[in-house]
Amino acid sequence: MSQTTTKTVLSRILFILYIAAICLICFASSDSLPNIRRTLFGLDTDKVIHFIMFAPFPILAYLSFDHNTRKKGARILFVVISLIAGTAVAMMTEALQSYIPSRTMDIKDFYADILALGIVSAFVLAIDLTHKR
Repeated sequence: MSQTTTKTVLSRILFILYIAAICLICFASSDSLPNIRRTLFGLDTDKVIHFIMFAPFPILAYLSFDHNTRKKGARILFVVISLIAGTAVAMMTEALQSYIPSRTMDIKDFYADILALGIVSAFVLAIDLTHKR
């Protein structure tokens, strides 16, 4: 296997493990999660955790599925599709939490997820567009 193929395979395995960890954290009984302080630097800790949980999504998607095209439009489209996929995962996790007795759906958690996805997607796009191929 070439170095590029090995890197892609490892990135995809890491991405799958990351999605599994997101599901585990989002769908675990709230009784099994550790108690945390309510605020962190004046911010709601739960929202900070949601931001941190979804920040890696665009990076891992890029590393796992980037098609190495020189076309600027295709590179932008890839990041947009990655952003949409991350948004779908965030939406699904919040919606499904409403069916778990010890969990609740919170639109502000979804907003924190979207904020992370948007900021990191913009960062990934900026790096991709300035990176020489």
